[in-house]
Amino acid sequence: MYAMEEELKCPVCGSFFKEPVILPCSHNVCLACARNIIVQTPEGETPPQNRSSGISDYDYLDMDKMSMYSETDSGYGSYTPCLKSPNGVRVFPPTLVHRHCSITCPLCHRSVSLDERGLRGLQRNRLLEAIVSRYQQSRAASVKCQLCDRNPVDATVMCEQCDVYYCAPCQQRCHPSRGPLAKHRLVPPTQAQAVSAQPAGACARKQGTCVDHEAENYSMYCVSCKTPVCYQCLEEGRHAKHDVKHLAVTWKQHKCQLSQALNGVSDKAKDAKEFLVQLKNLLQHIQENGVEFEACLVAQCDSLIEALTRQKAKLLTKVTKEKESKLKTVKDQITHCTMKLRQTTGMMEFCLEVIKENDPSGFLQISDALIKRVQGSQDQWVKSALEPKVCPEFALSVNTDPLMQTILQLDFTQSKDGQEAALFNQMHADGQKEAEIPGETPTVPPAPLLQLEKCCTLNNSATLAWRITTVQALLLEGYVLELDDGNGGPYREVYVGKETVCTVDGLHFNSSYNARVKAYNSAGVGSYSKVVVLKTSDVAWFTFDPTSAHRDIVLSNENQTVSCNSYDDRVVLGTAAFSKGVHYWELSVDRYDNHPDPAFGVARINTMKDMMLGKDDKAWAMYVDNNRSWFMHNNSHTNRAEGGITKGSSIGILLDLTKHTLTFFINKQQHGPVAFENLEGVFMPAVSLNRNVQVTLLTGLDLPKNIM
Repeated sequence: MYAMEEELKCPVCGSFFKEPVILPCSHNVCLACARNIIVQTPEGETPPQNRSSGISDYDYLDMDKMSMYSETDSGYGSYTPCLKSPNGVRVFPPTLVHRHCSITCPLCHRSVSLDERGLRGLQRNRLLEAIVSRYQQSRAASVKCQLCDRNPVDATVMCEQCDVYYCAPCQQRCHPSRGPLAKHRLVPPTQAQAVSAQPAGACARKQGTCVDHEAENYSMYCVSCKTPVCYQCLEEGRHAKHDVKHLAVTWKQHKCQLSQALNGVSDKAKDAKEFLVQLKNLLQHIQENGVEFEACLVAQCDSLIEALTRQKAKLLTKVTKEKESKLKTVKDQITHCTMKLRQTTGMMEFCLEVIKENDPSGFLQISDALIKRVQGSQDQWVKSALEPKVCPEFALSVNTDPLMQTILQLDFTQSKDGQEAALFNQMHADGQKEAEIPGETPTVPPAPLLQLEKCCTLNNSATLAWRITTVQALLLEGYVLELDDGNGGPYREVYVGKETVCTVDGLHFNSSYNARVKAYNSAGVGSYSKVVVLKTSDVAWFTFDPTSAHRDIVLSNENQTVSCNSYDDRVVLGTAAFSKGVHYWELSVDRYDNHPDPAFGVARINTMKDMMLGKDDKAWAMYVDNNRSWFMHNNSHTNRAEGGITKGSSIGILLDLTKHTLTFFINKQQHGPVAFENLEGVFMPAVSLNRNVQVTLLTGLDLPKNIM
């Protein structure tokens, strides 16, 4: 957790944030530091912007450039900086905030003008303030026992009634859990510290209030301005023409986006950790191969005549330089990768702390910046950055066959296959030599070893990886991977082949699968590996599938928003496939022109893509216009219901494969009766629409409460 400490420090003073405020660029500074870096500007003058020359925004404040703004000429005070922060940012003396002033971000150097409210117009980052407080409490020193006679030890409990800290022996001796003390409540010292450190009323978190209207709570979120607003802000007209969404809905969407972005960074961090292990093994292999190569070279040279001695020294020098060059390259990679991994880990821990918060307005103040930052951090973990720059083998060989007269010209010869040798293949090379011995009979392969650090699940897919630990891997013909049915049933084969990594799709959600693998060769089938248990996701997180969509379909917003280029109805499916469990998702109508009738529901993967959903026997859907709706399957229209959709409406689909039913909702209310029953098989979320409609997919939602 300490890796995220840099995220919690002010870029101006270098200390933990105190009363942090959010600058227009989404960076944070302490309120006191904001007062120090504020700059007064003459009326009507635009604050200085970033310059392409790369000069800092603060450099324009030096004395020779400030002569034009002297007190005599302009009537404004001198801008001469009086001190520097620990991070090298110039800090200006505190001044009274006048009407015309600007502030420059110490991180991105973006300058903005403040309105007549001055610093009061900057929003307080209560979420960051809470995380800093929680982080400082976690670092607090341990509490000592108050009843130890001498050399008190760390306390293990604290009595809330007695207000005394006890170690384990003192608690047994002085505060037994019986008699009149049996009703006293004993809590861990850290919990007692946290409670005592909270101010009165801190247990009930105060809901975020509007900066412009302190009597109003945040209730909506302006997408155009990317800020929470209250109803009074909307009534005054400042956000009347802006795209405004409900605060809770946007909060959940941004949490989902940040969580999904974190999954990608988490995978990259896991790859980086594995890469560090490879690099450290690489160091050992280089050391071992270098020592072995030197020993062989010395043995060859010592067996030659005295004329070989001078040449031997030259060859040893080349080997040493090669080894040192490889070692230096790998050590440099380890240092660089460790630094990047620490930065990524710190950012991940900070983001996880942000996700724990239940304050929607505070979360949305920083969520956009965090999402962009997390998504951008994945770019530094490109494939080339996680590959060793050198291999452990020394692609050199010495020829000892030439005659005596050629000894003085003896030198290394480059192996033709040396540069193409695979990384970490020394063990396999030794095994290949053993396998090529004439007359050797292969044996049954041993049980593979499942690599638990590489086995994982995503939604209803499971990825498994394994390896063989001996040189007999070269004699293998393939592997057999088996999974049970997710409910303790019999095993079945899901993969047969030579690969050591396999991803199995189409599993049941909220199920635990047992997996095992065995190897086989010409001698027979080996024993099974140990069983690994993989649990699929409780709920489905999915997007629209561009690979199976009609060519007229247009996807955006990371494949969560769909529109169409055609006036005819076109179908697009989701990336998830359901065969078991209860699943619920929604589609928000972003655009609805000329009263079309889009269709929503589920379908088989081979449903027709160039007609309305439900016109064939492979789709079950509800199509709806602005006044009414119908259920449709195999071109049969049933259960007409009054009530339609408009821009901003939400359509919910509840697929209950426990009861084998499909139910629809409009704006959180069940629409009509249960639409379809007796559903069996595999179903995928599906939508059909034309160019007059645009919808956005919302997944991972809780089940609706008002089910009939």
